[in-house]
Amino acid sequence: MNAPFHASRAAALRDPFTAFVADEATAEMLRPIVVEHGWAPEKVNKGGLRNAVQHLSVSASPAILFVDLSESGDPLNDINALAEVCEPGTVVVAAGQVNDVRLYRDLLASGIQDYLLKPFTPDQLRDTFANAQLTISGPRLNESTSERPHVMAAVIGVRGGVGASTIATSLAWLLGDKAGRSTALLDLDVHFGTTALTLDLEPGRGLTDAIENPSRIDGLFIERAMVRANEKLSVLSAEAPLNQPFLTDGSAYFQLQEEIRNAFESAVLDLPRSMLVQHPHLVQDVHVAIVVVEFTLAATRDAIRILSWLKANAPQARVVVVANKVPAGTHEISRKDFEVSIERKVDLIVPFDAKAAAQAAKLGQPFAKVATSARVAQPLNQLANSTVAAVEDSDSGAIDAGAASLLGKFNFKSLLAKAPKKAAAKA
Repeated sequence: MNAPFHASRAAALRDPFTAFVADEATAEMLRPIVVEHGWAPEKVNKGGLRNAVQHLSVSASPAILFVDLSESGDPLNDINALAEVCEPGTVVVAAGQVNDVRLYRDLLASGIQDYLLKPFTPDQLRDTFANAQLTISGPRLNESTSERPHVMAAVIGVRGGVGASTIATSLAWLLGDKAGRSTALLDLDVHFGTTALTLDLEPGRGLTDAIENPSRIDGLFIERAMVRANEKLSVLSAEAPLNQPFLTDGSAYFQLQEEIRNAFESAVLDLPRSMLVQHPHLVQDVHVAIVVVEFTLAATRDAIRILSWLKANAPQARVVVVANKVPAGTHEISRKDFEVSIERKVDLIVPFDAKAAAQAAKLGQPFAKVATSARVAQPLNQLANSTVAAVEDSDSGAIDAGAASLLGKFNFKSLLAKAPKKAAAKA
């Protein structure tokens, strides 16, 4: 259906309009409006969605397709069946009798242009067809209008709860809203991912469908599966059932990266640390690896391990260490000791801002959009600028992410030994 390619050129080679309706009343309303647009009234067919699937499986798809879901028992699955036989670039308008906001959102997320609730008026039809024609003649949502190189960033939290998803959603929003790049946010925590929840979006089934059927992944699938957060940002995530383990060789994730690279100017991967072990190929094409840490013993240990792993498995990536949710005052591990232990500097410090975090959660907005204080906004903006600079201008505004420690190698074992003694002394 709505796929990221030049639909206007494809439309010249196909019928401009076809409709499949479930009742005569709808057909009678459609025909005069079809004639107004210069389309053939005989293209209004009876039979609804089932007839549409049968017809399009053996013939070319039109530029604009109207389908009636009134007789469908499972509209969302039936629309997915339609997508299997519908060519990329077709703008689909659906109509039905089910008045349900969740269904409406799911249908839009699956790739249709609009869903009209029956009974609708002739003016509603005219407005919908006008928008469909604008979609065909104008640029696609994810179609790049410039030659800017694609940039891909992976955000990895060294421990659960360090706020890696907060950093990922903030970075993706900044790349879209501030840098003006079409951006995809891919949350690879299939069971417990929070990016869609953070942005107040329904995750849909796109990611789980991709894992179950990697052969289906193409430009059309990406257009249908991505959930649009705003004009520049689209999200692909899941809330898979806990009894669904998803045993996979990782080929689906690799194909998703390939298609996202073709459809968007930027991509942000919210990458659970466990994925590094299972699917190391996911970081082979990453330009920036953002390692999110906290100043604790456990985070220090895991930061050392992950940084070493990235050095071996993603040598091409610029590594940026971000300490997130850093409270004022003392920490379990001082910044100095942490940097000595990981043998490099922490590039950015994002202070803890409980008020902004609560407000962002309440509004369903990215943390970077709500946290406007300079002490929080500055490091997040610097992170976005550095991510873009990784491919656009590596010498301009880049973070010195490769800086090694000037204090020499620190004995991490001695740090672990000190911690119990310090705790006993305080007691």
